[in-house]
Amino acid sequence: MKKVKGSPRGTRRRDVPLTEAGIHAAALRLIDADGVEALTMRKLATALDANPMSPYHHVPNKDALLRGVTRMVGAQFRTVTLEDAPWQERIRLLATDFRTLAHRHPNLMAYSFSQPDIIQPEDPFWAALIATLEASGVSHEEIPQVAALMCAVVIGVLIAELSGALHQWSNLKPTTPAAGEDWSPDVGPEEDRMFRLVLDTIIAGLESRLAAAGDGEDIRRGVSPEAGP
Repeated sequence: MKKVKGSPRGTRRRDVPLTEAGIHAAALRLIDADGVEALTMRKLATALDANPMSPYHHVPNKDALLRGVTRMVGAQFRTVTLEDAPWQERIRLLATDFRTLAHRHPNLMAYSFSQPDIIQPEDPFWAALIATLEASGVSHEEIPQVAALMCAVVIGVLIAELSGALHQWSNLKPTTPAAGEDWSPDVGPEEDRMFRLVLDTIIAGLESRLAAAGDGEDIRRGVSPEAGP
């Protein structure tokens, strides 16, 4: 009988070469399961059935790994293109789809939201937001600032939501109930309704600013804001 030569016990490794995309996908699975803090390069190598040093040939350290995973997830952002819809509806859809992505990978996104490079110029979300603000009538000079502030507000709300702080804050009650009121400990705004309230506030504020800017332009042209077309 022909003798088959085998590998020594404990030295078997995967035959499929590692790729950056495969490493990021494996890291995301570990993050989804146990969180960012629990992820180590050694655990990643084990999950990949690879030599402990192999991932380092593709990613130099954990920080670079997390940036790569974040970019991979960010590239998954998809939203319906509604160029003909009112800009208000487009803002709502963009923010809602961004929130859906955050809830799909809460452990990663809770970490990523604290990083200043979470938003990049080429990100689908940022590009769609800029296009929507252009359609709304925001001046070209103000678009980057308005977009940055909108991202800051939405991301801040999502951080509080993912951490559970938003739920806790929304259920805070006065030390002593007002006369005739009976506070129930399980009564509080739902996160979905609160997120819609945030969007209502952002949109109303932008509508007000655009209206004020339009009135100012009329005054500069010598036209009364009350005058008809």
